[in-house]
Amino acid sequence: MQVTADSGSRSLETRMLSTNSRTFLHQLGTTLAAAYGSLSNPRCRQAISVLADSIDGELREMIAPPTTDGGVCLIRGILIDERSIGRTPPIWAAIDDTTSLPVDLQMLLLACMIGRPFGWRGQQEGRLVNNVMPARGHEKVQTGASSSILLSPHTEDSFHPHRSHVFLLGCVRNRDAVATTVASIRDVRLSATDREILSRPTVPILPDLTYGDPARWGSAEAVPTLWERADGLCLRYDPDYTPLAEADAEFRAAYRRLGSELERVTRRVVLEPGDVAIIDNDVVVHGRVPFTARFDGTDRWLKRVNIAIPQRARPLAESNENGYGQQVDYLTREPIPDPRATPRRCGEATAGMPERHGATASRH
Repeated sequence: MQVTADSGSRSLETRMLSTNSRTFLHQLGTTLAAAYGSLSNPRCRQAISVLADSIDGELREMIAPPTTDGGVCLIRGILIDERSIGRTPPIWAAIDDTTSLPVDLQMLLLACMIGRPFGWRGQQEGRLVNNVMPARGHEKVQTGASSSILLSPHTEDSFHPHRSHVFLLGCVRNRDAVATTVASIRDVRLSATDREILSRPTVPILPDLTYGDPARWGSAEAVPTLWERADGLCLRYDPDYTPLAEADAEFRAAYRRLGSELERVTRRVVLEPGDVAIIDNDVVVHGRVPFTARFDGTDRWLKRVNIAIPQRARPLAESNENGYGQQVDYLTREPIPDPRATPRRCGEATAGMPERHGATASRH
């Protein structure tokens, strides 16, 4: 793992698994794979949840959301056998589910120790573990299947009120040391006026093209770019899918200044096989530097898991959004409490549950 900071400011929170912990997690993944054979098996999903609840000791202590305002934590030491999992597929739909299953199960066990893993019905056939690799013909499209362009910093699935609170990015292969970019809203410097402007619901954020036919999305509702939860400032940001032309000049200027600040504080993290980044999706925007894909089975390959944390509050107004018709499927079907409370606009009081601090191709 390599980290460089464009602003030279904050170090990366890193947690290294012991030999015992990584071996134990690997054995759980291989045992579950042998016992159930597929994540489509409801008994497999239930077993993941039950096993994750029973894990204690070092793993339980280490697998938690980031504890700093940097909003990113790196878990190191997950056991991944690149030869067993096979070559990087040319597209997510060509994944060999059998060889990927033990790694996917490890990722889901980690996710269950943080919150509730989920997949999008309209993306990658509803998979709980999304696969991110370059795809031929998508080199210059703003999705995770791109390669030759900068993948712009963004909040994951920012268009949706049920976007992940945190998500995992696990590295299977990265021989070219392609960097993931991360930037925390809590590292930026914005005037009080800009914060107030950006906390107004001025323009919508649209889904990216991995979510299907735009004609079926329904109406687009304006959302705030900045908001606050009990432990600090948060953001909802995706400039490539935000129709800024619909905003007034004052908002566009504040949005540009926010973009410049996020660029200033950006860090570049090079994930290596066995690294899993835990990213706070309300605090950090992420992207990827350009690279030249070979499409020969050796390109960068990441796995992503979305995680909901029911105790985390978001603006109450999000409960009125339609999510453009996109729906989520959780690992298990137990009902969960409503995660939404009433966070404040910048400078307003927050009501709601107390925070536990730190707690198609996807876009990475």
